[in-house]
Order: sequence, then structure tokens, then C-alpha cells
Amino acid sequence: MTAASAMGNAIEWFDYGVYGYLAASIGNAFFPDNDATMKLLSTFGVLAVSFAVRPVGGMVFGPLGDKIGRQRVLVLTITLMSVSTAAIGLLPTYATIGAWAPVLLILCRLVQGFSTGGEYGGAATYMAECAPDRKRGFYGAFLEFGTLIGLIFGGLLATTMSLWVSQDTINAWAWRLPFLAALPLGAIGLYLRARLEDSPVFDELARHSETSKVPFRETMQHWRHILLLMGFVLLLNVADYGVLTYMPTYLNSVLKLSPLISGLLPVMVMIGMLAVIAPIGALTDRIGRKPALLTSCIGFIVLSVPMVMLMGTKNLVAIVVGLTVLGLLLVILLACIASTLPALFPTQVRYSAFAIGYNVSTSAFGGTTPLVVTALIAATHSNLMLGWYMTAAGLIALVPMLLIPETAGESLRGRRTPGRARATTPHARVSAATPH
Repeated sequence: MTAASAMGNAIEWFDYGVYGYLAASIGNAFFPDNDATMKLLSTFGVLAVSFAVRPVGGMVFGPLGDKIGRQRVLVLTITLMSVSTAAIGLLPTYATIGAWAPVLLILCRLVQGFSTGGEYGGAATYMAECAPDRKRGFYGAFLEFGTLIGLIFGGLLATTMSLWVSQDTINAWAWRLPFLAALPLGAIGLYLRARLEDSPVFDELARHSETSKVPFRETMQHWRHILLLMGFVLLLNVADYGVLTYMPTYLNSVLKLSPLISGLLPVMVMIGMLAVIAPIGALTDRIGRKPALLTSCIGFIVLSVPMVMLMGTKNLVAIVVGLTVLGLLLVILLACIASTLPALFPTQVRYSAFAIGYNVSTSAFGGTTPLVVTALIAATHSNLMLGWYMTAAGLIALVPMLLIPETAGESLRGRRTPGRARATTPHARVSAATPH
């Protein structure tokens, strides 16, 4: 269950990691502009366009998962994700077919974005519904373990490649290899998911014929909690894409560090995050999700700009300290996602509500982060824009994090009516308040 759920997340973030690490080479291959900044803007613009269709994927796959089951949809999404990512490695370049090259790149990214729109909501929902109530934080953290594994693998693959072949060779053809690696990874994930049974929570509804008949309409009854989720995800995505996906480009293109250093430092921080994410998830099972979330949120508000200033000194130790602090704040958020957000919604619309709210927020603030920060730096000539952007996201997210209900220990089992956004049974109240 854990490996199958996390595998899709690993492939998704392997793709984003490779795309971020090889952004300059992708720009050279698909965009003819001689200005390096414009090539980066074009490359990150394609990434941002792919995020525009993620809410559409959420609106299609979320209700489908609430009607026919989580497992069937997860098999479909991992197949589409893997094929569309691998297809990028086969595309002809601008030098070969001209303007059709970026068009085909955009089409591949659109398919990837559409399938990803149903992937994370389904995986998080499935993980939450299968995990023991009192260990949901611990098991849920492994979903983001997949995120970090995917990014680390993508980053190491791109960085190692730069050690073995010249930059000219990477620009010419070697950039394709990491994308092609998505195909065997997807085959492994498909094998694991095809062997899964559906979650016991969904099966209970199906046995009693209480699955939602019109999940999209019923989902909209929970718009208040969807808005809270979107505010949470705003900070999550700005930090996620700022610290993990954009950082290699920031260190290399903005701070002018070597490609090797720019690639390895974020990977080292992510390896450290891997070591602590499960213990942090387990801690939230004992102390609750909200104390952890508020600690992270306030940390981003107070420390983002100072840490980016520290990295701006270009001192290696200072850069490591700045990245480590930002990585620690981020990993607290990551450890809480799968245990906190699915529990906000009843089973009948859990997949739909999570997928729609998550992907609308991700579309607006996730994939656009590298593009927006690159444009802000170009417009203001200030290297602190990444820090200020994360600070602003933290200030916005603080309100929903204060309002979000505590979900630690709450049971997701049982048949819950579509009109109720949160169970209030004595068991749920006791288990949420009792240390485990």
C-alpha cells in the first residue's frame, strides 16, 4: 500500500526535478532566443502552462475516484504520467522542426499536468483511508517520502550526467535520458498499483451502495473546507517549488555557482529531509497537526528572507545553513499533508474535494513559482525575491492554518453523510485529544 501510493508521487516529482535541473538545456533545445533569461522564462512558462490543466484533471479524476474507486483511477493516472514524461525525451528540437518543437513540448506537459491533477489527490486519499487512525501521520508522511525520492533521483541523475559528459553533449542529446527513465519507473508503479485492493473505507460505502452519484455537486457543499485547503496548499507549493524545484536554477543562474554545487546542495538537503519526515509525521500523531503546521508557517514568515540573504553571500557554509533551515520548515508541511487534508472531507466526496482544491491552488501558486520568481528578479534586480515570495505565502496561509480543524486521530471509517464535512463522534474527539 505505502510503496504503491508513493510511487506515483515519486514519478511526478522525478519529472519536476529533472525539468528544473535541466531547465537551461531544455531552453536551448526548444526555444531559439539568444537571451539566457528569456530561455529560462520560456522553459518555466511551459511548466506553468502544464499546471493550468491540473484543476481539470482534478475535476475529472476526483469525481471518478469517488464513483468507481481510488485504485482504478490511480492505475490510469500513473500510466498517463509516465508515458507523457518519457515522451519528452523523444521530441525533436527547434533546430529540427522549428516552432512545432515547443508546441509538442507543451502538449506533453499538458497531458502530464492533466494526469497529475488526479494523481496526488487519489494517492493521499487512498493512503489516509488505509492507514490506522492513530498512525495516519506516520504512514501519510511516506507519501511525501516518495516526493523526495523522486526529486533526489532526478537531481542525482542530472547532476551525475554533468560529471560524465560535457555541457555541450547534454545540450545536444543527453538531456533526453532522464526523461526516458520515467518509462521503467512507471512500469514498476503500474505493477504495484494493479495488485492493490481498494481502500476499506471506500469498500464500505460501495457495499452499502452509498457512493456519491453526483460527487462534483456534493463536493461544492464543502466549499469552506476547500478554501482552507487551498490556503494551506498555497504556502506548501510556493515553498515546495521554490526550495526544491527552482533552487538548482537559482543557485546556478542567479548566484552563479557551478552546476555541480548547484545540483548537489539541494540533493543533500533533500536527503536530510528524508531522514526526518517519518519521525515528524509520527510526532504529529502525538501532539496534533496544528502545532506543527503553525510552527512551519510562522517559520517561513520570519526566516525566508534572512535565509535567502544568507545564501546570497555565496559562502558555502552559509548556503548550506540557509537551505537546511528552509528544508526543515518545508518538511514539516510535507509530513502533514496526507494526514491532515483528506480528513477534512467525508468519504463520499473526499477524493473530489481534495483533488479539486489542491489542484486549483497548485495551478495558481505551484508551477508558477519558478516563473514568477525569475520574472521578479529580472524586474527588480533583487536576489531576495524568492524569500519575499515565500514570506507573502506564509502570511496568507497563516489564516487557514489557524482555522483548520485538528484532525489527528480522527477516524475516517464509517458511512458519513455528504452534508457533513467532519465527523464529531465521541471517538473522534477523544482520539484527537489523546496522545498516542
